Amino acid sequence: MNRRRAVAAGLAAALAGGALAGCDLSVQSMPLPGGADVGGHPYTVTATFTNVLNLVPQSAVKVNDVAVGRVTKVTLPDGGWNAQVTMLVNGDVKLPENAYAQLQQSSLLGEKYIALSPPTTGATGRLGDHASIPLERTNRNPEVEEVLGALSMLLNGGGIAQIHTITTELNHAMTGNEKEIRSLLERLSKLSGSLDANKGNITAAIDGLAKLTATMSDRKEEIGTVLDDLAPGLKVLEKQRGQLVQMLGSLDKLSGVAVKTLNASKDDMVADLKALDPIVRKLADSGRDLPRALQVLLTFPFTDAVLPAVKGDYLNAYLHVTARPGTEIIPPLTEPETAPGYPPSTTAPLPAAGEGNS
Repeated sequence: MNRRRAVAAGLAAALAGGALAGCDLSVQSMPLPGGADVGGHPYTVTATFTNVLNLVPQSAVKVNDVAVGRVTKVTLPDGGWNAQVTMLVNGDVKLPENAYAQLQQSSLLGEKYIALSPPTTGATGRLGDHASIPLERTNRNPEVEEVLGALSMLLNGGGIAQIHTITTELNHAMTGNEKEIRSLLERLSKLSGSLDANKGNITAAIDGLAKLTATMSDRKEEIGTVLDDLAPGLKVLEKQRGQLVQMLGSLDKLSGVAVKTLNASKDDMVADLKALDPIVRKLADSGRDLPRALQVLLTFPFTDAVLPAVKGDYLNAYLHVTARPGTEIIPPLTEPETAPGYPPSTTAPLPAAGEGNS
């Protein structure tokens, strides 16, 4: 009886296997019991990950720790290095278009799943059917092996002893220097306050530097030309370096001589300046008259308007000659030396006073 049951069970298993093979069914295509209900109108979402670790199809897709879908496919595109995960999400779940996808683990040794979440700020649009989440909006949690490896490195000579040495040396350095350390901290606080108060000027300086950099970038060809033309001049200066050094030495000697000369003659120079003081004062007092005199200088012979200004000199002089009636000019002119009828008779009286001038 038992043998008949075993044969019947074997035949049933063979028929079931043949039926499954004929229908091209696989275990991954079969929904797992207890999985998420995707409803009657689910939508497909594809996410790109740098590493999906051991994520497999039929893994859960969760939103706020609630299963809302499942992973249907994990593939690697041809010629690509990033994995693509295709998910089936319940149609009643509404997510923004710029949603994030993260590979997480349910517990320390639990299963992997995909967690979908909206961005913290700036949510836009809606995640629809055949939507794609790019690589910059996907991430994964660290693996247990990575955590244990980092912990092992830390504990096995990974820096604990060095941290102890550092803290010990810091304690030794600070012991007895509390006042200096406090003063340093106060100065740092003042410096931070000054920087905060001048942050507008600092920002303006940085903006100005950015503008200068942009200007130099726009004129890099001109700057390159100047630098190229500067090279021959530098070569000439290099050739004349000895002469330049000699000239600087001579200038140093000249400056020494000039200093000695000024030191030796400073008393005389002070005396000369004091002697010039009255002259400069007189020139300052005659500041108005001097320009006017220079203007009159160009009008020679001078007019009568300048008579009160110039004393002890001659200008347009007038001569009045007065003689008594009957005065004769001696010696008289002879006849042969004069033309007929000229001069008039010498016995003629001279003009009276006020009647002629010369």
